[in-house]
Amino acid sequence: MTTMDVTGAAGRLTEAVRTRTATSALTSDFGDFDLATAYDLQALVVADRIAAGHRVIGAKLGLTSEAKQVQMNVSEPLYGWLTDDMRLEPGAPLVVEHFIQPRVEAEIAFLLGDDLEGADVGATDVLAATAAVMPAIDVLDSRYAGYAFTLPDVVADNSSSAGFITGSILVDPIGIDLRLVGVVMEVNGQVVATAAGAAVLGHPASSVAWLVRALARRGEGLTAGMTVLSGACTAAFAVAPGDTVVARVDRLGTVEVTCR
Repeated sequence: MTTMDVTGAAGRLTEAVRTRTATSALTSDFGDFDLATAYDLQALVVADRIAAGHRVIGAKLGLTSEAKQVQMNVSEPLYGWLTDDMRLEPGAPLVVEHFIQPRVEAEIAFLLGDDLEGADVGATDVLAATAAVMPAIDVLDSRYAGYAFTLPDVVADNSSSAGFITGSILVDPIGIDLRLVGVVMEVNGQVVATAAGAAVLGHPASSVAWLVRALARRGEGLTAGMTVLSGACTAAFAVAPGDTVVARVDRLGTVEVTCR
């Protein structure tokens, strides 16, 4: 892509968010581009949100489980950024019409107590820097019609970041083996998926560590106070007005949202 192409491609994604109208994959119109370019595009998309008055308050990982990689036909994780307007407060509804094609998934979230940066960060470092963990529901909303994209496409689209809800009880991760906690996803009172924390790169903290190492390659890191969604254990589920979604994580609690 030329500089003009990058600017135009990022503009297309921000316009899709603004108008809540799906667009075609960038690779189908601009040609193939690498992941470095995709993250440059993502930075422009996030910068547009910041220019609109929003703050970056966290990050999210995607495609960290085999189930998600199979569903999206890709083979490695990705990450995106969370801004304050994406946070849903406890009890607030998920307004479906505010999105293009929303989907939800259950995750384990990390609240950082210390900064995390560097190319050698591992899961132990992540746990040491974590103030608390909690259940979370990640709200995805691809700006590409039918969720049809390549890995660079979805990275450019800020990894489908759209919204998130976290549990209100903060749990110290020390003494909890997050690999073994059970995760249950319910939609309208029916269990639609079950998994364990180990489905996320073997350990949710390993997922966050992967993110920190990936950010180090771009001279970036995570700061204290950020919320990090470590990635979904299972496939995502589409939602519609009237749906109620519950994520239950053993020893961490429950988080719920109703769609309208």
